[in-house]
Parts: sequence; C-alpha cells; structure tokens
Amino acid sequence: MVVLHPLSDFIDCDFAVSDSYPSYYYQGHCPQSGELLRLPRTSLAEAIADKFMQQLAQDDLYAREGKMYGVLLVKLSNGEQRLLKAFSGLLNGCSVIEGWVPPIPGREQVALEEARTLAELDIIKQELITLKQLPQRQQYENLCRKFEQQLQQMSDRHHNCKHQRHEQRQQICKTLTGAALTIALEQLDGASRQQGIERRQFKRQRDEALQPLRQLITVADARISELKQRRKTLSRQLQTQMHAVYSLTNFLGQSLSLQQLMPEGLPTGTGDCCAPKLLHYAATHGLKPLAMAEFWWGTSNQDKIPGEFYGACAERCQPLMGFLLSGLRRKQDAGTRGCRDIENSFFASPRLPLSVSSPLPILYEDEWLIAVNKPAGLLSVPGRYRETQDSVLSRLRHLLADGVDLMAVHRLDQETSGILLLARDRQTYRQLSQQFQQRQVHKVYEAILSGSVSTNQGMIELPLWGDPQNRPYQQVNWQYGKPSLTSFQVIATAGEYTRVEFIALTGRTHQLRVHAADSQGLGVTILGDRLYGCGKIAKRLHLHARELAFQHPLLGKNVHLHAITPF
Repeated sequence: MVVLHPLSDFIDCDFAVSDSYPSYYYQGHCPQSGELLRLPRTSLAEAIADKFMQQLAQDDLYAREGKMYGVLLVKLSNGEQRLLKAFSGLLNGCSVIEGWVPPIPGREQVALEEARTLAELDIIKQELITLKQLPQRQQYENLCRKFEQQLQQMSDRHHNCKHQRHEQRQQICKTLTGAALTIALEQLDGASRQQGIERRQFKRQRDEALQPLRQLITVADARISELKQRRKTLSRQLQTQMHAVYSLTNFLGQSLSLQQLMPEGLPTGTGDCCAPKLLHYAATHGLKPLAMAEFWWGTSNQDKIPGEFYGACAERCQPLMGFLLSGLRRKQDAGTRGCRDIENSFFASPRLPLSVSSPLPILYEDEWLIAVNKPAGLLSVPGRYRETQDSVLSRLRHLLADGVDLMAVHRLDQETSGILLLARDRQTYRQLSQQFQQRQVHKVYEAILSGSVSTNQGMIELPLWGDPQNRPYQQVNWQYGKPSLTSFQVIATAGEYTRVEFIALTGRTHQLRVHAADSQGLGVTILGDRLYGCGKIAKRLHLHARELAFQHPLLGKNVHLHAITPF
C-alpha cells in the first residue's frame, strides 16, 4: 500500500519557505532523560495542509463527517522528503484506506470481539430508537393537550359563574332579609360546591385515562436508562481491550501499549488521533519527522472549525507526545528554499519561547497603556490549555519589565488582525473599559467579503446569541439575543470580492462576522470565515481592526490609532 507521497502532489517545488518561526510545537518530555522534545508546525507544513484541504474540498465525501486530518513531512534515509497523511478514527466507516497511514497495530487482535460488540451496540441503538418513538408517547401528549383545553374551558366557565354569583350575592343582600336571604345564599354556595365537585371529577377521569399510558412510558424510560448503561459498559469494555493491545513505537525502537503509557485511564478514542498514527508509522519505517500539521475538515462541532489548524488534544495525544518523540537525534536548525532540500528542524533542546522570540509591532506606548498591531492567528489573551498559552498578553508579559501588570482592555478574535489596547495598571484598565462599555470608543474595521452586496452603505442591527452547546458560534436570535449595531460602507470592488469598512457601534462576540454572513445582514461571508460558511479557500480571515480612537484616561487628550490593512 502506497503511503509515502511526493511533496509535488501537494505543493509546487519552487515554494518559498517562510523565515517566520513555527506557529506551534508538538512537544513532550522524554520519559528517560526528561528532555523537552519538540516537533514544529512550520509554514511549509501549513502550506501543504492548505493544498490538501483544496483537494478534500473537491470531494463531497469528506464534507459529510467532521474530523481531524494530519500531514507529516518526513525525510527518508537517502535524504529525500516525502509526506504522510492520516485521519482520526474511521473515515466513512473504514480504518484502512489506500494512500493513508494505517491505524496503530492492535485492532486486528480484537477484531472479532469488536464486531460482536458493535453488532450488540447496533441492536441497542435500534431498540432505543423504537422506545423513543413509542406511539403511546404521542397519544399521551395529545390526550394531555385535549384535557388541558377542556380544563381551561371549564375554568373559564366556572370563573364567569363565580363572577355572576358575586353580583347575585350583592343584589340579594340588598333586596332580601331573614330566611329568604339565608336560602338564597345557600343556593349560591351549593352551586359553587357543585362546580368544585365537577372539577375534581374531571381531573379524576383525566388521571384514569392517562395512567395506563404514563405507566407504559415510565417502563420504556426505565428500559432506555438500562440500555444506555449497557451501551456505556460495552463501549468501555471494548475500549479497555483495545488499549491493552494497541502498541505504540517511538524512535528509540521502544514499544508500549496504551494502557502502559496511560495507566491512570484513557479517554475514548486514545490512539486513533492523527498525530500518534503519523509518528508511530514514521518510527516503525525509519522515517525522520521534520514538521507536522493537523486540521479539522467537514462539518463543524462544538469547538472545531473546518479549515483551522489545531495542536495535540490535551486529553488523548498530549500525554503520549514525550514517548512518541523519544529517540530523534538533536540537530541544528536548517532551512533552504525549494522542495528538494527543505528541512525544517526538529528541536530537542531548550529554546526561547515563541512569546519572547516574536515581538509585536507597538503602535502607541506610554506609562499607562500600550497598543499593538495583533497579527492574525494569535490569541489576544491566553486560553485554558497548554497549547493556547501563546497570546498578545503572554508575549508582552515576557517582553516588558512591567508586563506582569498588563491587562487587555478588549479582545480581538484569534483570526482577526489589528489594534489591540492594553492597560498597564488597574485604574487605567477600569477607565478604558468604561469607555468601551459606554460606546465612547470609535472602532473601524476593514474586511474583504467573498461576494458582492446589494447596497453600498447602511446600518445593521441584529440581536446576537451564543448557543452554549455550539461555542463559539453566534447566531441571530430575536428572543434571547443581545442587541448589536454596525455601520458599513463599501469602499472598493474587485471582481467577485467586495472591500468593506465596518464601524462597530457595539462589541458583541463575532459581531461583524455574523452581520456580514447572516441573510438579515449583508448575506455575504467575510473571506476566509469558514465558521460562518465561507467556501472559498483563503489563508486567513480577511478582517482587520484598522482604527481605534478614544480619550486618554489620564492625559485627557484624544488618541487616534491606525494600523495599515495587511490585505
């Protein structure tokens, strides 16, 4: 089976290697020496992956299911460079496909048990579907709705009768006395009691009619819980068996099972990700890794965007990195132009962190605040995980003597470039934040849209809501959304593309991206915005925070900053 691919299948041989530092490192500590081992994601690896995405985009088959894909640039013993490619888990139900790195050995040892378990899981799935679609559920809902309507009608009628009795009581108290008054009031009280009896009888009839259906549904729900527990148990048993026989090999020639590598427990899917597949294959076939890149393709999930690059997942891959990278010899950084002699280094020694070695363009600086021109692809502030620590804030904290006190006054999306403002003390932070909250800051963005628009200028006002089950995606929601307001002006057109100036009057998450993409806004996505449906291939999101104007919180002067649009 052909697995090694020439680079010319993915990129032109005269591709120029960027001198920029790698955007990410796959890294881990060697279990024997404790040394930090690092494999870069270089501009070449990203360029190859971009070409690979263009190939995937030509086949709808790859768009049906979202998953991680990966490419590994390797050097053969004769010095030639080749490429490996892999997918996570199964691709259209298959684990072995011509041209792709095969799964880590071990699955075949539990193939029979896996087939039996999957068959039982399928039976459980079908029974769950049947139980969830039980006809009595709909009957119960219809009856409940019918009884509710009847009860409401009865309540309305009783309310009217009560009102009439109240008026009758007032009238007879004025016209009758003695025994006649007593009899008349008793008759009204009796009518009231009769309606109470009628209501209780109706509820009893309702409960008697619903009880059999409710019992059936309760039994079905109990069976559903039982089946789900059985499904979970079967899945865990199969996963445990697989992890016991899955064996990973590193560049020292050592082989260990997943259970040995992660004895404290393994999340579902460990060993099926791209990075372990690629590194294991390289180690067992005498191939030297030079650079690797992983990206998501297909339908989006809660935290993955099609076409975006991602690092080693914290739960499944990162704990394996130290072992997998063990055995690669330390070598000097090298790199020349042209496919035949490109070699992006594998780092096996301590090196200045990316935050220190990549300074940021400073647009304005004084003793109270600092403004930088954030590049696309860099976070404004650190994320929660190790692979998301690199950011504007973390870089400045490393670079500046007083960096520890820095605070980002606002945020730009990771994919957005442009002006980012940071405060050097808490008082400045509070005063600048107040200006943002009170809409006293003038913010101008420039963007390229992936199509033409029907009007050249106007105002977009839409309520935006972030679905907690699908973060960070935002959508227009007239019931739950928060108001957002954007002014826009077309400033140029070129073929099918439109250059637009946005003035953000509010600061909602992804505001400009949704206002551009949503049909109730401009109805045209920003070029490169895969999250909101841009189908055109672009190396970045074409959105730039071009201008920022505010009042200096201590000097009292107006500050107007400008960052040249890079596209």
